Amino acid sequence: MEKTETTIPFAKQLQVFLPFAFGYFLSYLYRVINAVLAPDLAADLGVGPSGLGLLTATYFITFAAFQLPLGILLDRFGPRRIEAGLLILAGTGAFVFANASTLTGLVIGRGLIGLGVSACLMAAFKAFVLWFPKQQLPRINGFQMAAGGLGALAATSPVEAALTVTDWRGVFTLLAVLTVLVAAVIFFVVPERRSQTEDEPFAHQMREMGTILTSLNFWRIAPWATLSQGTFLAVHGLWAGPWLRDVAGYDRPEVAGTLLLLAVAMVFGFVTLGTAAERLSRRGISTMAVGAVGMGLFMAVMVLIVWGPKSGATLIWILFGFFGTSGILPYAALSQSFPLHLSGRVNTALNLLVFLAAFAAQWGIGAIIGIWPTAQSGGYAPAGYQAAFGILLAIQLITIFWFWFASALLKRRVKPTE
Repeated sequence: MEKTETTIPFAKQLQVFLPFAFGYFLSYLYRVINAVLAPDLAADLGVGPSGLGLLTATYFITFAAFQLPLGILLDRFGPRRIEAGLLILAGTGAFVFANASTLTGLVIGRGLIGLGVSACLMAAFKAFVLWFPKQQLPRINGFQMAAGGLGALAATSPVEAALTVTDWRGVFTLLAVLTVLVAAVIFFVVPERRSQTEDEPFAHQMREMGTILTSLNFWRIAPWATLSQGTFLAVHGLWAGPWLRDVAGYDRPEVAGTLLLLAVAMVFGFVTLGTAAERLSRRGISTMAVGAVGMGLFMAVMVLIVWGPKSGATLIWILFGFFGTSGILPYAALSQSFPLHLSGRVNTALNLLVFLAAFAAQWGIGAIIGIWPTAQSGGYAPAGYQAAFGILLAIQLITIFWFWFASALLKRRVKPTE
C-alpha cells in the first residue's frame, strides 16, 4: 500500500531512524578505514599503490554488483529483513579479513564486507520513503548521511588510538562483533511496513526497472552525481591519507587529525545541505538545484587540491569533506520525481553507477600514481596525485555539460502546447 503524507510520532521516527543510522555508521567506517590503515597494510603485504588500491576498491565492486538486485529485494521484501541479513555477511567478511594471511584472503574478506554493507544506505532510504513525508526526505537523508560521517570520523584518530592497543587485525575482529550486533538490532527493533510491490511478480518489477533506466530524467542527473560522489568516495576512502603524507608532508598523527576534521566537516555538510535543501524546496528551489550548486563547489575544491597551495591543506580538505556531501542530494531528488513504489530501485540504480565509478577511480588513481617512481621512504610522487585527481576533475566537467544539455532537452519535451 502507498504511504500517506502524515507525520509519525517522534518515538516511532527514532525507532525507524536509529538502527539504520548505526548500520550506515559501520558501513562508512569500513569504507574509509584503509585510509588510516594503508601504511600497515602496505607494510604487511608488501604491495605497491596499484595493489593497495585494488584491495581497498574491492569493497566498491562487490557493493556495486549487488545494487540492482538489491533494489528489487528492498521493494519486494522491505528494508528491515534485507539489511539485517546482509549485515551478517559483512560481519563474516570482517572476521575473514582479520584472520587472512595473504592478499587473496584480504581481498575476499573485503569483498564480503562490501557485499554485506551494500544495503546500509539504500535500505535506510527505502525505509524513510515508506515512513516519512516526501518533503522531509532531503533532511532525513542528510541525517542518515551524517551517521556515515560519524563512522568516517571513527575511522580516523579513534582507529589510530586503537592501534596503540591492538593491531589492524584486532580492530577488524571488534568490527565483526559490532556488525552482527547491529544486524540483530535492525531485525528486532525496526517496525515493519508493507510496500505495494511485495505481491508483484519479479518479471513486472524488472520491467519497471527498465522504465527507470530509459528515463531521461534519471540519465540527466546520474552522470554528474555518479562522478561527483564516486570521486569523493574514492579519494576519501583511501587516497586522502597518502596525499596528505606525500604532497602536504604531514606525519602520521597530522594525517589522522586532518582526516578527523574532514569527517567532522562531512557530518556538518550532510546535515546542513540536507536541511537547506528541504527549506529551499518550500520556496520553490528544487533539491537538484541545491545539489548542483554543492557539486560545483566540490569541483572548485578539487581544483585547489590539484593546483592550489599546499600550505593550507587542512582547510582545503575540510572543504572537501563539506562539499563532497552534496553528491547525496540527487538521491532525494530522484526519489521525489519517481513513484513511491519505485524508490528502492531508483536509488540502487544510481548507487550502482556511483560505486562502479568509485571502484574504477580508487583503483585507477593507484595505477596512475604507480607510473611515477616510489620514493625510498615508501611515499608516492606528488605529480602522480596531480595527474590522477586532474583526470577525475576533467571528467566531472564533461558531466556538467551533459546535465545542462539534458535539462534543456527535458524542458523542451514537457513544454506545454500553445
